[in-house]
Amino acid sequence: MPDFVSDFMQIALEEAKAAAERGEVPVGAVLVNKTGEILAKSGNRTEEMSDPTGHAEMFVIRQAAARCRSPRLNDCDLYVTLEPCTMCAAAISFARLRKVVFGAYDPKGGGVEYGARFFTQATCHHAPEVVGGVEEKASEALLKEFFEDLRD
Repeated sequence: MPDFVSDFMQIALEEAKAAAERGEVPVGAVLVNKTGEILAKSGNRTEEMSDPTGHAEMFVIRQAAARCRSPRLNDCDLYVTLEPCTMCAAAISFARLRKVVFGAYDPKGGGVEYGARFFTQATCHHAPEVVGGVEEKASEALLKEFFEDLRD
């Protein structure tokens, strides 16, 4: 795995940690262009914004599309700490992202490797390359700690 992949995942993990500090489920995302320039980074903001679509992936896609002045981000890659849900997978498809790299798998709410497996559906217009399990242990540890703290 090239070093830059780990570097981008480290940035996504920092965004996830910041989300946890705000009381959000700790998911972070970074969207980069083909030269490796970071176009956007964010963590979840569903509670802060009272927005059920306030997932990290949605924010970085919106920010990058606005910055690039295009709804299509063909030469861009997304790094996210948790397997995207079906809503985010649909947004990824509509944005035409080139690649999705994620950390922890999500058997309950995932929409890529679990659940709807959105990118394999006949109705999916664009399926990016998907790489799962990058920085998986660190991503899982953040989520586990967050939910354990909620139960205490």
